[in-house]
Amino acid sequence: QVQLVESGGGLVQAGGSLRLSCAASGRTTFSIYAMGWFRQAPGKEREFVAAIKWSTANTYYADSVKGRFTISRDNAKNTMYLQMNSLKPEDTAVYYCAVCRNSGSYYNPYDYNYWGQGTQVTVSS
Repeated sequence: QVQLVESGGGLVQAGGSLRLSCAASGRTTFSIYAMGWFRQAPGKEREFVAAIKWSTANTYYADSVKGRFTISRDNAKNTMYLQMNSLKPEDTAVYYCAVCRNSGSYYNPYDYNYWGQGTQVTVSS
């Protein structure tokens, strides 16, 4: 089992920045193929934001956040981060981190095995 705890959400004005963290605990060393961030706004489906392959740190981004968001990880701390800059009101959502245990599509939420509880990000105009 893997437990995930997100933190760092909040209220920020458009153009501002936030940094999300996701700490993984449990049987993490042998279980993580990739980690990802997804978000879900009210009335919308959960959508892919970014992902990082745990062994190589290769990164993948949704077009809507490319150039503004940066995903990273600290292997020693089993922690993943999402630095969000130049935030826009349309970035407002609950952000979830997730673990993918086996190879799959980084973009497909159904390929992820464990999820955090989510953290709210609200960007005011």
